[in-house]
Amino acid sequence: TTLMENRTEVTEFLLLGLTDDPRLQLPLLITFLLIYTITVLGNLGMILLILLDSRLHTPMYFFLGNLSLVDFGYSSAVTPTVMAGLLTGDQVMSYNACAAQMFFFVAFATVESYLLSSMAYDRYAAVCQPLHYPTTMTTRVCSCLIIGSYICGFLNASIHVGDTFSLFFCNNNVVHHFFCDIPAVMVLSCSDRHVRELVVLYVVGFNIFFALLVILISYIFIFASILRMHSGAGHQKALSTCASHLTAVSIFYGTVIFMYLQPSSSHSMDTDKISSVFYTMVIPMLNPMVYSLRNKEVKSAFTKIILKVK
Repeated sequence: TTLMENRTEVTEFLLLGLTDDPRLQLPLLITFLLIYTITVLGNLGMILLILLDSRLHTPMYFFLGNLSLVDFGYSSAVTPTVMAGLLTGDQVMSYNACAAQMFFFVAFATVESYLLSSMAYDRYAAVCQPLHYPTTMTTRVCSCLIIGSYICGFLNASIHVGDTFSLFFCNNNVVHHFFCDIPAVMVLSCSDRHVRELVVLYVVGFNIFFALLVILISYIFIFASILRMHSGAGHQKALSTCASHLTAVSIFYGTVIFMYLQPSSSHSMDTDKISSVFYTMVIPMLNPMVYSLRNKEVKSAFTKIILKVK
């Protein structure tokens, strides 16, 4: 009974946030507000462009539209609460709100991971089998890849949230982080969490390596195909098709691997916080930029819409 009594003691979590230095709170609030505004405008703008311009109704942009939706989703799961905390100085979060935040963050981040691998397969089909591309990447195939990504994401989030919140939380409810991330919440538990930590490690490991394997194999074929091309223009076109995707992949997986695939003993909370800011706020802001700045079709669609409005 003592365990059950203790278990109900934690009904809320206190997030320590990014800093306890009051002088930094306003500059951070302004920075995050700016980042979040750019993220919302960039991602929703990208979705709108893709919907409005029929030339962008292709598999690549179908994936890109979903990537923007997911970026908007997981940035929104974290950034507004961080800003609210900086504004009021009050970082208390109820037990259920903490679980919900973790669920949506993990779900959208996993969907992003699988979407990036689906996009790598799409690039492979475009560069290596251009003549078969329309029959390979049919609407049905694209829909299956996207629905599959969402199913994997929400399944993964259910596993992690169930895994974390089935632990006993006794007296310690201070989260050394600015949002309810898995390692930061798990550490607070007073029950044995060794098995749960292994589950996180294996499930995250499987998700990352499976997605990375698809990306790696796709790009090995893509580069082999590019090397066989005789024309410089062909090289250029194939490389520019893949450059923005490769940029997005390296930024996303670099920080996620750094964050989750290390034992809990080697987690330094300060470096964790910095890398977390990077992938919870900066990556969702960068993705639309990476794709729009390197992309003639997006630029021309944007110009066309601006001219129509004028």
